[in-house]
Order: sequence, then structure tokens, then C-alpha cells
Amino acid sequence: MALGMSATTLDLSLLHPILQRFAHEGRAGLLPALHAAQAQYGHISEPIADAISRALKVPLADVHGVIEFYALFYNEPVGQTVVRVCTDPSCGLRGGDAVLEAACGLAGCGVGETSADGAYTIERSPCLGLCNVGPAVNVTFNETRPAFSQSYTHVTPETIAEVVNGKGRASGTHDADEYVGGDLCIVSALCGRGRRHSLIEYEAVGGMAAVRKVLGEKWTRERLFEQIKTSGLLGRGGAAFPTWIKWDGAAKAPGSPKYFVINADESEPGTFKDRILLEGDPCRPLEGAILGAYAIGANKAYLYIRGEYPTAIERTLAAIAELNAGGYLGKDILGSGFDLDLEVRVGAGAYICGEETALFESIEGKRGFPRVKPPFPATHGLFGKPTVINNVETLAKVPYIITHGAASFHRFGTERSTGPKLFCVAGDVARPGLYEVPFGVTIRHMLEDLAGGVIGGDLRAILFGGASGAFATPKDLEVRLTFEDLRAAGLSLGSGVITVFNDTRDMRDVLHRLTRFFAHESCGKCYPCQLGTQRQYEILGRVAQGATLPGDRERLTDVGWTMTEASLCGLGQTAASAVLSAMRNWPEIFGRPEE
Repeated sequence: MALGMSATTLDLSLLHPILQRFAHEGRAGLLPALHAAQAQYGHISEPIADAISRALKVPLADVHGVIEFYALFYNEPVGQTVVRVCTDPSCGLRGGDAVLEAACGLAGCGVGETSADGAYTIERSPCLGLCNVGPAVNVTFNETRPAFSQSYTHVTPETIAEVVNGKGRASGTHDADEYVGGDLCIVSALCGRGRRHSLIEYEAVGGMAAVRKVLGEKWTRERLFEQIKTSGLLGRGGAAFPTWIKWDGAAKAPGSPKYFVINADESEPGTFKDRILLEGDPCRPLEGAILGAYAIGANKAYLYIRGEYPTAIERTLAAIAELNAGGYLGKDILGSGFDLDLEVRVGAGAYICGEETALFESIEGKRGFPRVKPPFPATHGLFGKPTVINNVETLAKVPYIITHGAASFHRFGTERSTGPKLFCVAGDVARPGLYEVPFGVTIRHMLEDLAGGVIGGDLRAILFGGASGAFATPKDLEVRLTFEDLRAAGLSLGSGVITVFNDTRDMRDVLHRLTRFFAHESCGKCYPCQLGTQRQYEILGRVAQGATLPGDRERLTDVGWTMTEASLCGLGQTAASAVLSAMRNWPEIFGRPEE
């Protein structure tokens, strides 16, 4: 028990400042209190959990329930260095499994185990949001107090020893490693002139002009709604819901206070756009959030961000501090009489918390279980009050619309898919990266003209929409990248994920990795998803080994459609999408159908 402490030797005095910080929040302070306690002690032992329970007045059983729900919390001692290696599809294509094996060899233990000397804990991690620069590894260094995490890119079996000793190349500290390009340059971080980490850099390229315009001219909320409505801005997080309808619904809903939430819990395998925005241009989506909060009359906002994004967390916190100091947040913003407090909530390793109501539950200090809808967030959201929740990319578009006008935004794209869109391109292409294009360009243009073409073989498949998406094949290269064209082709635009596979890749292995992700991430609240994702993963394990059983094809179909039709939230409803798509495209890999 290298880092463990018995109840008689545990120094709880180190916990007192943490409890003083969060006790007044009650249950809502549970997640940040657990993060702070674990950073101080390495794990959350029974005495620590009990002290937090008493201070926040949360039942001890509930505290343990939260600890055990989130993958990044530990209630038992772990190694001085916790190494999480991504082996989801994009990192897997580039050697993630070999990196994981090398990490185990270095530590002298297996996956999910702690070395005998307590030096290392090795884990297989779900997607770390570094798909364009993988293989990726996230490391928590527990030998320091408080502990800290860092992510590393382009890791190889030969460099894993440097990484676990903190000497590797950290993500975010070498921004030039990430390719960012496209046909447009609407978001300043994509212009090739360097990232805008600070407020002064953002203001130098016209940043915060939209807030100064709206608050300085004392725009009515109706005027602001009209601009967003006319622009045709649809949500960029995957659901494509009209932004103005969310805002208008919450503004008109009875009840107060109202809340505004930024969803930065980007966890879909293949997705990394929000991370790049928050690392490279954090003030832009925050400016959009200020405008959104003003529009609905919210004086409190939360930004919920993945715990696996240490650099984005650091830069976002710095940007919020600068916005407060600059008068863009806090009391009486720019003399307008509008107040806004913006707080960061860090997630703890749960993909389900990207679902809006599960995210609310997490902020409230609970396990991230999705709620039954209706009621909807616009009337009964965070803490049961009217709430708007928007994706990072969605909010990053708002300042442009206000500064340049809805008509200027509307001229990009198509009638039903307006404005520019960010696409995350990874896998077997020459230039994995983030691309900004107007809606309406073709898949061929994205792959061949922008991403440099397929490498390592000919094109076999393109997974659209991440793990919850569907596969395109070479016949789809002329399909336009719009909501309507992709839908007509049986594809999902999702949040803008494009993962490319050449014809040397074993699609059975790809599907096995995708189904492992869903089996790991299902929250377990509803039976169709809880059991269905496990059964799907088991069957795809047999498919990957070429050892299918009679009836496996039919079982996959039945399980897939049951999850799709009967699951409570979007995770279960889309957990079989890629598998069902693959069954249509490559039926031969699933064994012979039952006669």
C-alpha cells in the first residue's frame, strides 16, 4: 500500500481548507471537493469520504456512489503514477495497443493493475480527445501534492518511459503539432496566425466586440434572439437543435434563477474540436456564453469540461480570470447592470455526462444518470430551473453572428445548413486535423484536397459521427457535408467526426473497439443499454476473432434495434448505429445468416 494511509495516520488537517471552500455549496460542491481531496491524498479513503459527507451534508452512501460512478475517482490506493493509454479507433490505428503493452512491461503489471512497488497503475483509457495526434496517453503524477495530470501525444513504445517520468512532449505545449486548416477562417484560432490564449490576444483580433456591442447599445433580448434566429445557427454538439429556440424557451419560462451551461464534456471517439477551441481560443466560446446568458436573463453560468483535458482546463480558468479582471464577467458588466458569475466544473471520466441532463446531475453532485424527458431543460434544467445548455463550438459562432450580422453568417453553407462547421478528421489520412469549411463541400474535398488523401492503402470506410455514427464507403465521396445530404445518404453528421480507414484495416477489430467503448461507458440506468452494450461487445469479440456462433448475426440485429428503440438516452439509442451500418455495408464479416 505505497500511497495508502491508515485511519490512524491520515492527516485530515489537509482536508480542512478543501471542506471550507465547498461546504457552503452542499451537494453541488461534491465533485470539486472530491477532485481536490484526491489531488491532495492520491485517493479518497473512507475517512476522507466520511469527512466530505459530513461537511457537505450528503449521505455517505451517496458520496461513495459518486466516487464509484466516475472513472477518474479512486477509493483505493493507486500508483504514484497513473498511466491511461488510449486504444480507441484513432489511437489504435497508430499503435495504441503497443504503447499499452510497453507501459505494462515497464510497470511490471497488467492492465487495470498497480505494480507491486506501488510506482505505477496502468489503465486502458477511453478516447482522450487527441485523435489527431495519437497515440495519446494521460498521466496523473501522485508523487506531488496536489497531484496533477498531463496528456502526451505521438507516444510510442520507445518513448513511454519518458512520458511516465514527466519528460515527454505534453499536449497543448506544442500547439504547432496540431494541424488546423480548411477553406474558412471564422474562428480566430484557425487562422494560422497562432493561438489566442489570452484576453489581450483575443481583443487584438476583434474579440469581445460582440459583448461590447450588445451591452453597450443595451440590446433587447428580442433583438438578440432575432439575430441568432435569422442566422439559422443549429447546435454543433450533434443534435442540431436551433439555438434560438433553446434561448427563447428558457427566457420565457417562469421561475428563477435561470442558468446557462457550456457543454465541454467532449468524449465521443474521434472528436477534438472543443478541446482545440478551449486550448487555443478560450475567450471566444466564453464570449458566446456571456451573450447567451444575457439573452435568457441568467446570472449564473457553468462550464462543464472533461477531466481528461488538463491543458484546456488550465487555459479556460486563466481566461475566465482575465474576463473577470477585464470587466466582462462579474458585477455590472461594462456598466450595463448585467451580472454574470461563471464557474468551471471538471468532469471525472464519464462519457454519459455529455448528455445534457446527465451533465446537470453531475453539476448537482450526483451520479451522471440521464433524466426522463419531458420536462425539458428550458423549463426544468439545472437545479430544476430554466436552463440553456450549448456546445462549445455553437457558442464560438455567436460572436461572429453579432459582430458581422446574421446575413453574413447565413451566406456560408446551404439554406438548411448555414454557416461554417468544424470537422475533426483522423485515421488513415496524410493530415489528421481540425478543418473549418462551409456546409456544402463534398466528402471528397475534405479527404483529398484538405486532409491530403488516404494513406497506407485505398479508402475502405469513413466513420461519420464517431462511435455513435455510421460508415460511408467510396461510393459516398460526392455526398455534400450538410445535415440534409448526409441524412439522405443514411449518415450522421453528429458533432463533425470523420475517421478514415484504409483497405488494410480489419473492420471487425474497429467494431470491437467501438463496442468496448459503449460497454464501458453505459451508465447502467436503463436495462436495454446496460445489457445491450455488454451483449453487443461480447458478440463483436467473437466476430473479431472469427469465431462467430450460429445466430450471432440475428442477435446483433435484435440487440441493436432494441437498444435503439428502448434506451432512455442518446447513448443507448445510438450505441448500435455503427454496428448496424457495418452489417449493411459488409455483411460477410458477421458470419452466415441463420437459415
